[in-house]
Amino acid sequence: MTEHSFDVVVIGSGAAGLTAALNLADRFKVGVLAKAGISDGSTAWAQGGIAAVLEPGDTFESHIEDTMIAGAGLNDRRSVEFVVEHAPRAIEKLAGLGVPFNPGGEGGDDRWHLTREGGHSHRRIVHVDDATGQAVQLALEKAAVAHPNITLFPDRAAIDLITGRHGERYSGDGHVWGVYAVDRKTGAIETFTGRATVLATGGASRAYLFSTSPRGATGDGIAMAWRAGCRVSNMEFMQFHPTCLYHLEVKNFLITEAMRGEGGQLKLPTNGRRFMPRFDKRAELAPRDIVARAIDHEIKRLGLDYVHLDISHQPAEFIIGHFPTIHAKLLGLGIDITKEPIPIVPAAHYTCGGVMVDLDGRTDLPGLYAAGEVTQSGLHGANRLASNSLLECFVFGDAAAEHIKAHFDDMPPPPPIRPWDESRVTDSDEEVIVQHNWREIRRFMWDYVGIVRTTKRLERAQHRIALLRQEVADYYGNFRVTSDLIELRNLLDVADLIVRSALHRKESRGLHYTLDFPDMLEEAKDTILVP
Repeated sequence: MTEHSFDVVVIGSGAAGLTAALNLADRFKVGVLAKAGISDGSTAWAQGGIAAVLEPGDTFESHIEDTMIAGAGLNDRRSVEFVVEHAPRAIEKLAGLGVPFNPGGEGGDDRWHLTREGGHSHRRIVHVDDATGQAVQLALEKAAVAHPNITLFPDRAAIDLITGRHGERYSGDGHVWGVYAVDRKTGAIETFTGRATVLATGGASRAYLFSTSPRGATGDGIAMAWRAGCRVSNMEFMQFHPTCLYHLEVKNFLITEAMRGEGGQLKLPTNGRRFMPRFDKRAELAPRDIVARAIDHEIKRLGLDYVHLDISHQPAEFIIGHFPTIHAKLLGLGIDITKEPIPIVPAAHYTCGGVMVDLDGRTDLPGLYAAGEVTQSGLHGANRLASNSLLECFVFGDAAAEHIKAHFDDMPPPPPIRPWDESRVTDSDEEVIVQHNWREIRRFMWDYVGIVRTTKRLERAQHRIALLRQEVADYYGNFRVTSDLIELRNLLDVADLIVRSALHRKESRGLHYTLDFPDMLEEAKDTILVP
């Protein structure tokens, strides 16, 4: 078995992982693992932008309050203040790396063009056209590739965190020393060890049938941390983006929230009338949970497959100038957004819960840090405010790196690690079973644990998870590890955490809406699951 030794191991090559790696690399040797290509994570898919107080008249307090309101009071105010106050610095660092944020208008005093999205009281979204995530990913990746202390490992699917129980001499303190991973090209199992490990593996939106996330968003980091002994919190709060393209061939193309911020209107395809003003005075600019439930309500009420998002009333030059990526993509599918509306449906988009961390990005286990969507940092509460996601990655990626640098000398080096035991496993000729189980999980999660829930639906999902658990465990224990099998195992763990959390919450708050408990309780409490 190949062994790779570094000072710090980073699992994930998106905004959070590369931010941490670049901060650490001036002092330490850093290994960065990506499950697929380095750019294939969720960061490159982000369209809208990054929220920060940059406009005269805007204030930190306003951004904080907008975040708290969207989060239905469940946010940790200390975390919200921490992230908001560090946001302008994060934007400056990105600009320094070469991210080409859209400039302000000619003759104006504004350095950058700022847009507004749902739930925000000011224009505070800095962006690169409608492909901000891709520009950020390219800049971070370029810097990482050029740094001599960073080694990038694409096509490494993480299997499990290496803890004291994997040492040649058992240690029960739960210390994390790195990760076992499979090389997807060769099938070989490798170890990656370091004094500190940073989880930056993203969320779990692909647990659902309809998702805006890339295929790799299967909750791997959440599942691995849970199995290793970390607490997981607020997994019932899965954000469904209101506007995902409805198309028979393209099933996960996001239509950015910025389109509604620039005047896009939601309409019924039956009569062309707007419906959001009936649900919220903020109409299309209401927080995502409200907009997603409104769309879900109209689709179910009228038996529709989709509703329309229409921005064709704006000048064509304005539309193409603001949304060139979306315009080109949809034009290739036969939809001209300058002349006609876009068919859209809600889709699973963002995991607001995850591994519990403090303001230094520390988890419950010594040596293990986490940043980004894999975490529950207290920033998002019961619903993430638009464009706070990339921001969280930068702020907590930096915070974790700073804490590692300050305490690295106190961290013990990894002990000798036992190699992965493959003596009793064989190749499987039943890969179809893995795919079938994957589809079954995504289907029952969509049907029973979606935008609107009931206790009965959640119990049905729980029953199906129990039936699948033994089957997947037997499969995992008897056949050679593959990336698909690893993801299936993690999806099942994540689905279980989501359902257990949803059954635990006896109220409707933010993204968790249940017909059996439609009211919100006076006291906001986190749902904390302990291994």
